[in-house]
Amino acid sequence: MDLEVQKRIKEFAEQYGPENVVVILGGAEPEAAGIAAETVTNGDPTFAGPLAGVSLGLAVYHIVEPEVKEAVDKDVYEENVGIMEMVLDVEGLSSEVRKYREQYSKYKA
Repeated sequence: MDLEVQKRIKEFAEQYGPENVVVILGGAEPEAAGIAAETVTNGDPTFAGPLAGVSLGLAVYHIVEPEVKEAVDKDVYEENVGIMEMVLDVEGLSSEVRKYREQYSKYKA
């Protein structure tokens, strides 16, 4: 997760309250999704960005997780994500993000 995105997420959490912010990830690699999930929940593990040492505890999901898929209009989801589900490691992505959400998220969507 780049530094500008970290800055914006931190600003949103401060402006709206962390209990009102949900982060939806869309990366294709489970490891990268896990690092992003850890960043918005427990703080930037690389200690390089605005979220270094900042534990926001935000609710975080990957776009392919069932909770997100069920919350999005079926046609919109299919048009924007459906084709990617065929090539992504859906279980790996879901499992990796869920691990950090369950361990560090203070808020649930």
